[in-house]
Amino acid sequence: MKKFLGIGLFVVILILVLIFWWRYYFVFGEGVKAGNLNFFVKKGYVFKTYEGRLIQDGFKSTTPGALQSNEFEFSVTDDSIASVLERNSGKFVELRYKEYLHSLPWRGNSNYVVIEIMRAEEGTKNGNLPYQ
Repeated sequence: MKKFLGIGLFVVILILVLIFWWRYYFVFGEGVKAGNLNFFVKKGYVFKTYEGRLIQDGFKSTTPGALQSNEFEFSVTDDSIASVLERNSGKFVELRYKEYLHSLPWRGNSNYVVIEIMRAEEGTKNGNLPYQ
């Protein structure tokens, strides 16, 4: 009976560990986003994480007839990437990211974690805007 309980307990713990890994560490997808870096901050009560927002070209709308800017909110775990993004606020950037199923407090508030800066350049991609 002890052997059966030991094996059963081991299987239950193994299943719980696999579920935790799948929910929080499994990379659901990878991709590239480009746009103007709106803001980039380091914040948090216990775990200080880097959070940012990218404003992309075009509009998206969840309801018909409404306009909403296309925003991409992300987190950064690497200090070297964070220092480069802090110096490029307001510039056009291309970011490579990983998408996780859920966020972790020490990884950031977003499911999207930036792993590489592919390009950072002055201004917007569309240089003929009337207000520039």
